[in-house]
Amino acid sequence: MSKDGSLLARLAAYTDMMMRGESFEQFGAICFRIGSDGCAEVLLVTTRETRRWTIPKGWPIKGLKAHEVAEREAWEEAGVKGKVKKKPAGYYTYLKTLDGGNRVPAMVEVHLLAVDTVFDKFPEYKERTIEWMSPFEAASRVDEPELKGLLGALVSFSSR
Repeated sequence: MSKDGSLLARLAAYTDMMMRGESFEQFGAICFRIGSDGCAEVLLVTTRETRRWTIPKGWPIKGLKAHEVAEREAWEEAGVKGKVKKKPAGYYTYLKTLDGGNRVPAMVEVHLLAVDTVFDKFPEYKERTIEWMSPFEAASRVDEPELKGLLGALVSFSSR
């Protein structure tokens, strides 16, 4: 079975839970910029524990709208600031491992963030690795099939 197929199979085991509304909600940002060659670049970050590649994302924050949470997570996890789109670019699901090892389905609402400033130091700079890459490369590095699709949609920016 392909890597993507096995991820979907693991998530399928939680379908009943998700149908009952028992999934967690998170908000994330696909951080991008247009390079000097006119091609789009995407910023990925590693997770703190497993060091997998992903986008900055986090839990809802009381008093902040979804796009504002995505913007804050981009700053805290990746050290970038810019203009975030209010309307979601899409969604993806994954299995979130909680403290204690329990796994739960999480639905991530994804917002595009056009980066205009990159900082060397930011709240989690000692805990994560960040890297700019093409949307195609980013899609090949993340595990979640739906996130691969969202990143792949940016490929059209790269071919301009």
